[in-house]
Amino acid sequence: MAPPLQPLRRITETSGPSRRSLLAGVAALGALGAAGCSRVPTASTTDGGDLLERLRAAGVVRLGIAGEIPFGYIDKDGELTGEAPELAKVIFKRLGVDRVQPVPTEFGSLIPGLNSQQFDVVAAGMYVNPERCEQVIFSDPDYQMLDSFIVRKGNPLGLRDYQDVVEKKAKFATGTGYAEIAYAVEAGYKESDILIVPDQVAGLNAVEAGRVDVFAGTALTTREVVKKSGKAEATEPFKPLVDGKPHVDGGAFAFRPTETKLRDAFNVELAKLKKSGELLRILKPFGFTEDEMTDLTAKELCGG
Repeated sequence: MAPPLQPLRRITETSGPSRRSLLAGVAALGALGAAGCSRVPTASTTDGGDLLERLRAAGVVRLGIAGEIPFGYIDKDGELTGEAPELAKVIFKRLGVDRVQPVPTEFGSLIPGLNSQQFDVVAAGMYVNPERCEQVIFSDPDYQMLDSFIVRKGNPLGLRDYQDVVEKKAKFATGTGYAEIAYAVEAGYKESDILIVPDQVAGLNAVEAGRVDVFAGTALTTREVVKKSGKAEATEPFKPLVDGKPHVDGGAFAFRPTETKLRDAFNVELAKLKKSGELLRILKPFGFTEDEMTDLTAKELCGG
């Protein structure tokens, strides 16, 4: 997910696989694809759209997911789960839509699929950034995310941020299409020297085997993947630098640009869940903590 590298959770929507590889749900594509990929009715293009009314009438909302743990995936029992789908179930229930239906696809196909009306909303924990804000509209983020490293036990090189990686000439790895590629390059690491692996599990294996000194990922995925490791640990979360300034990413739901009424109604219910503390309860089973709760807005992350 290459040109040009951007400070994103996934680098682009048009080149290559997702920021986190497809860890689950791929096997369900065939079974769910026929039912899930039927097109929704054409949306109104005026007055904020009428999709919410049509979803209430149909009683079901189609969610675009990318089969990624913990964000949105089909579990071993064939059930839709993940932080975004579970949150969607609660919010759409409050909006008068009783059922959610998964439409699994590759991450890079989520925005094109949304805008071609293959599903109604992207529920994949997608990072909000200016590039995507030109293509879709976002709810306010339901979580924020810092970066973290997987290193060998004791962190022998003392690697705490990307500047440390560069200064100590550490062997560095991250995942296919990960935002961390851009962060490392901004710090001065040569892109051609980065070892690209499929996901955080492969990153952990590379660190444990001594093939690299450090693997960079999100704070959530690194701390989860090292839990059973006797050879590696996760560093303290930190903010990467973007244009020389500390940066925090935020993940949210995406809607077609015409559907502002649905997005606004979604935001109202999301704000209530944040205020009551219910949001953390919903996301906690997927590894999210108080540190991932946020008051960031989509407007801020879209660049104003």
